[in-house]
Amino acid sequence: MEPKLSFHNGTFKIMQVADTQELSFVSRDTVLLLTMAALLEKPDLVIFTGDQIHGMDPTYRLGSVRDNVARTVGKLTKPFVKADIPFAVTFGNHDCQVGLSNAEQAEIYAGIPGYIAGQRRSDDDPGTFVLPVYGEDGKVACKLFVFDSGAQEADGAYVPVPKARLDYFRETCEGDMPVCVFQHIPVPEFYDVLEKVPKKAPGAVEAFRTHAGEYYVLPQSVKDAGGFMGESPAVPDVNGGEFEALKQNGNVLFLAVGHDHNNSFVAEKDGIKLIYTQGAGFHVYGPGTDRGVRIFELNENDPAAFTTRTVTFESAAGGQLSNPALDLVLTHIPTSVEQVKKIPVVGPAFVDAVNAIGDKLGGKQSVEAPDRASPEDDAQSDFSYETIE
Repeated sequence: MEPKLSFHNGTFKIMQVADTQELSFVSRDTVLLLTMAALLEKPDLVIFTGDQIHGMDPTYRLGSVRDNVARTVGKLTKPFVKADIPFAVTFGNHDCQVGLSNAEQAEIYAGIPGYIAGQRRSDDDPGTFVLPVYGEDGKVACKLFVFDSGAQEADGAYVPVPKARLDYFRETCEGDMPVCVFQHIPVPEFYDVLEKVPKKAPGAVEAFRTHAGEYYVLPQSVKDAGGFMGESPAVPDVNGGEFEALKQNGNVLFLAVGHDHNNSFVAEKDGIKLIYTQGAGFHVYGPGTDRGVRIFELNENDPAAFTTRTVTFESAAGGQLSNPALDLVLTHIPTSVEQVKKIPVVGPAFVDAVNAIGDKLGGKQSVEAPDRASPEDDAQSDFSYETIE
């Protein structure tokens, strides 16, 4: 039987984990971040909002793909299993690239203690579901709606949430119940809360595809509240009407997404908070020791008064990385195919240069090309509660 989600003393705390995007050998720092966040925050529920794994990692195909995926997600969920914290999972554009369908991956998660499947749209769409949260009177006080926001077309375009999933949202979230929405890929309306600026404006971030040739920054008020934006929103090329569906509901408090690892902010459009959560994984690009998770605290008596903040690696784990040379690279590499096309092709000399940087920083680990990853790396990454206590 799945755990019943309930408010306690009028509050309910959610931890969003976005974009761990881990390899078949998991970073110690990723697990340390999740472990410390769980210990410090003790959330009532964890929601993984997609790209738990980097499906294109070739080492997943060394042996049983299913076993390798199970090992990775087992390590990612271990901090929450140890702390007896229930968790729910949706999927991103990279999860299915491993060769297992989302339904097959959901079966793996289902074998982990604490997994909550929720009220699914269908068995073959396990990433789209509703989670009721009960008040202290035993009645449903709010609903958490989680969308599977889909993957990519062959040309790299992201697809909008399909009509069938929007219809399911309308059917299950009618009425005057407060609703909180989580998914992986942002909607096009995220651009509406940004400021368009000239190319040479301080902090200008270049956009691509349907916004090619445009540059944006966060409004000052959003930055003053702790928000940051290191890359442009990677949204579907076509607006499928999802934000309009959320707006028409009239009770949606926020839409929380991940996908773009270097973005973390809270803005508002038409009464709905649009929220980015930065990436949490250390085997993929991200904002250095500002990688983190996001905390939401819901108020049963005043739902609109929810609060949200992030817990970063810097604040939770002290910022001492196990592989500073690798992180230096991942903090500065291009974040999109469009950016990669603008730089010269690099080869083995790139790895040698990175290792030289690592030596100067006093790092004890070197960067290895992905096809040289060894089983020993996996053994070393088995970071647990016992390790940090």
